[in-house]
Amino acid sequence: MRGLNFPIYKTKVDGLTKKFNLTTLEGRRDYFEAKAGLEIRQIKEFLREQTFIAYFLGKKNAGKGTYTQLFIEIFGEEKIAHVSVGDVVRAAHMLLAGEDQGLRQHLEKNYRGDLPLEEAVRSLLGRSAKKLLPTELILALIKWEVDKYPGRSIFIDGFPRSLDQISYSLFFRELIGHRDDPDFFILIDVPMAVIDERLKSRVVCPKCHTPRSTKLAVTKEIGYDKKTGEFYLMCDNPKCHLERMVAKEGDELGIETIRARLEADEELIKKAFTLSGVPKVLLRNSIPAVEAETAVDSYEITPEYVLKYDEKSDKVVVEEKPWIFRDDEGADSCSLLPAPATVSLIHQMADILG
Repeated sequence: MRGLNFPIYKTKVDGLTKKFNLTTLEGRRDYFEAKAGLEIRQIKEFLREQTFIAYFLGKKNAGKGTYTQLFIEIFGEEKIAHVSVGDVVRAAHMLLAGEDQGLRQHLEKNYRGDLPLEEAVRSLLGRSAKKLLPTELILALIKWEVDKYPGRSIFIDGFPRSLDQISYSLFFRELIGHRDDPDFFILIDVPMAVIDERLKSRVVCPKCHTPRSTKLAVTKEIGYDKKTGEFYLMCDNPKCHLERMVAKEGDELGIETIRARLEADEELIKKAFTLSGVPKVLLRNSIPAVEAETAVDSYEITPEYVLKYDEKSDKVVVEEKPWIFRDDEGADSCSLLPAPATVSLIHQMADILG
């Protein structure tokens, strides 16, 4: 990210030569134990009696949902909850449009703002993706969602969304009753070129909402639609039973439709980066190609997958090759897979949580 120095976190372990399969649950379990076993046990010990609040700050499509899913995979759904503000707003829109009394009563009790509640609700029902909702309404909606997860640590994704909301986030733990929880920011640095490619090749599971990529992060099971000539991924989550993953409308255009949003996200990260007194986890998605060999193992680097259909065997053949791109500074770079970035997240969180 231009203007900020996110350190390169070394995940390569001296003497560890085993190559782990990061596409399977078993492979990732062995990998995390080898790379961060001690820190995982430290965090598990913390989670036995305590909880935390973490604010994910990164450009749109920086991988926040993926990192959260991996964290939940390691520590369990009974300990960790993911609160996506975007999902919360969409759910609230549907409930209020249907005149849900439970949510309305919650807002009447918890909403505090300059705008009258009815006007704030109208702003939600008639909302535009280009216009932010009143911060006070967002706070009340997040509290409504967080109340569903008593005793769990919370990853908040999508708040703060603007520079003026930074100060709100610093006191949010008091607002939701987590007065003794440690809280911290997780700042993610992802080059624009990576987000552009992720968008163009992204698919999402309709059930668990886990994202993957037909080019950069394929699943174990891949299908081929003979009628359309298209390849499709099937979700690896055992609970989803090989659900067919689908693309989101507009993703084929890449970053051009969200460039202004990405630039605003970058300014938000820079603001949070300068805050003192607030612990920060610094995650970087990419690494200069010249430093990759000494800092990470080769299987931790994002490859480019080329999918081909073999008519004789009636199977999809997956070919793999290196993916090199120019980062925001113009340097030849490699992208890291989600697992090594999660190792960095775990190590830094263990330091923060003590």
